[in-house]
Amino acid sequence: MTAEINNLPDADIEFRDVSKRFGDVIAVDNVSLLIKRGEFFSFLGPSGCGKTTSLRLIAGFEQPTTGGVQIGGTSVIGVPPHKRPVNMVFQHYALFPHMTVAENIGFGLRQRKPKPSRSDMDKQVDESLEMVRMSGYGNRRIWEMSGGQQQRVALARALINRPTVLLLDEPLAALDRKLRRDMQIELQTLQREVGITFILVTHDQEEALSMSDQICIMREGRVEQLGSPRELYDLPVNRYVADFVGKTNFIAGTVSQVSGGTITLETEKGMSFSGRHSPETKMLSPGDNACVAIRPELMLIGSDSESAADMNTDIALSGQIKNQIFLGEHTEYLVATDIIGDVLVLSPKYIESRHKGFGPGDRVSVGWKNEIALVLEDS
Repeated sequence: MTAEINNLPDADIEFRDVSKRFGDVIAVDNVSLLIKRGEFFSFLGPSGCGKTTSLRLIAGFEQPTTGGVQIGGTSVIGVPPHKRPVNMVFQHYALFPHMTVAENIGFGLRQRKPKPSRSDMDKQVDESLEMVRMSGYGNRRIWEMSGGQQQRVALARALINRPTVLLLDEPLAALDRKLRRDMQIELQTLQREVGITFILVTHDQEEALSMSDQICIMREGRVEQLGSPRELYDLPVNRYVADFVGKTNFIAGTVSQVSGGTITLETEKGMSFSGRHSPETKMLSPGDNACVAIRPELMLIGSDSESAADMNTDIALSGQIKNQIFLGEHTEYLVATDIIGDVLVLSPKYIESRHKGFGPGDRVSVGWKNEIALVLEDS
């Protein structure tokens, strides 16, 4: 898939039919996309999908084999990294351990020609420390900082030169889960305050969904889907995207009927299931391989005696609980159904209070409404 180019005047980054080869390996394959000014944009995908190479093409560490890259409407083909209006925060921060926090942050200012005055540099460093909420830490050594504090120093160093675009190469990967969550909020808040374009590379779907305005999901060097977090989650274009973003149950089959926006599939065992067609995808036809995708938080679980009418659903399948995980705000059940195999159901706490919960080995019913099921191309 190629993202549509609209020639918007407020675009900070533009890829035009960009490909990057390393010998016989195609790292980026004919990608076209726009990143708007002031946007928090994420490249999301598994290892080897082309997301980091795309970031390096923006930074200037790599040059495209074919196609063009523009920053702020100007081509940067052949322009070296230090002459581009971008700065990067690396995964391991790349801070200088022999320098103080202030010296690290002011490093870029000292490379300028002409060099700012000492008082001006001190003022800008103090402002940068305040921006990342580290006022008073200027004289500390890097090895005295926690992981989260080091990340803030790296951010301040990258932002002090007022780049047009800030590039973030998996900057939260080295942090523990709680600190990573705190820093996600910090990054999002900081981006809104400074108002410049942030471009993040990550393989962590939760990270991308929680912070981004737009997400580009990549696969084998190509763009699978480009959209807002809600669009990618609610309206994935195919099974790959639905499987990569969030948790999803899939029922594979062959399209047997298309009626308006409703598509019916027949499984190998002769069962029929229906769902809605996503407007983001091509229309499927009878005979096409497809799948019904159902998010586990939209499914209901009840006692084995409950029917579809009892649960107010269109479908009710009998099964047995294989595993139960209590997660506080909800309980996660893995249910082996008699017809479609294992399905995952996320049951919120207020629903759990109705039936007092279930345990491994219990017979249950799981159900859903056809309107929440999405029929996708089985890519």
